[in-house]
Amino acid sequence: MSNLLRLLGRRLVALPFMAFGVTFLVFFLMSFSKYDPATAALGSDATPQALQAYRQQMGLDRPWYEQFFRYIGGLFRGDLGTYGVNRDSVAKRIGDAFPITLQLTFISLFIGAVVAIIFGVLAALYRDTWVDQVIRVLSIIGIATPSFWLGVLLIFLLQIQLGWLPASGDLVPFTADPGEYMARMAMPCFAMALPLAGQMTRIIRTSMVEELDKDYVRTAIGAGVPRRVVIARNVFRNALITPVTVLGMKIGYLMGGAIVIEIIFALPGMGTALFDGINNNQPQLVQGVVLVVALSFIIINIIVDMLYVLINPRIRTV
Repeated sequence: MSNLLRLLGRRLVALPFMAFGVTFLVFFLMSFSKYDPATAALGSDATPQALQAYRQQMGLDRPWYEQFFRYIGGLFRGDLGTYGVNRDSVAKRIGDAFPITLQLTFISLFIGAVVAIIFGVLAALYRDTWVDQVIRVLSIIGIATPSFWLGVLLIFLLQIQLGWLPASGDLVPFTADPGEYMARMAMPCFAMALPLAGQMTRIIRTSMVEELDKDYVRTAIGAGVPRRVVIARNVFRNALITPVTVLGMKIGYLMGGAIVIEIIFALPGMGTALFDGINNNQPQLVQGVVLVVALSFIIINIIVDMLYVLINPRIRTV
């Protein structure tokens, strides 16, 4: 039996327990919120009788553990609750916002990974030369640049000063107008991709250098195998093992960074939904957003574990 199937089985068995733990933690922490859901839903002008009736109707007057299991029951039905005076659906709001956050995260991930692979490989192949030194300086600049600061700078330069790119949150679907979509996603994606590219460039460069110094590389080249073939078929693939693992962890940080970037660029994603929930005293919305993001992070890390086994031939099979 392959290690891949065993690892997948263990992760799938552990997934419900991790999901339950995350749900419990989020619900438990949100129960300490000083904001009253009844007041947030009905407004500060509501009478005490109306507030009490709302609490009884929504089960808010019951102990928190009873509310928790009621919430769990709703999750199995796809019901994340309601928020606001109009009792809007949390699930619908997240359903509209989550795809935008995913698009922002994975476009930034793709850009950062491609740039890091190119620069990291070049730095390793031309180590200790002027190429390596220039790439090292650029990667340090990327690492030291906060995404939120870069986002504000890009808006000031490219939108306000030069008027080259729009910074409005009115995101146009890619299928409707690809050019407009890419124009509106360019600045937030670049702001998130640059720090990631800087970090991953250093990791890929280090992994490549370690592989290039191993005996099998010198043996293969000495046996007459072209150097470019050894690098493409063996060195590069083996050097990706560590970066892929790190990149999986970075996805969670990218999603967290996307929340801040969405607020800066007014993108209607999970960050905007979270900000609205906090700003408007809507703990149900905050709870739903945090829960979905946390569960997404768990699932993404399981997928990364699978990729790690596929890439690493030494642990793929018993």
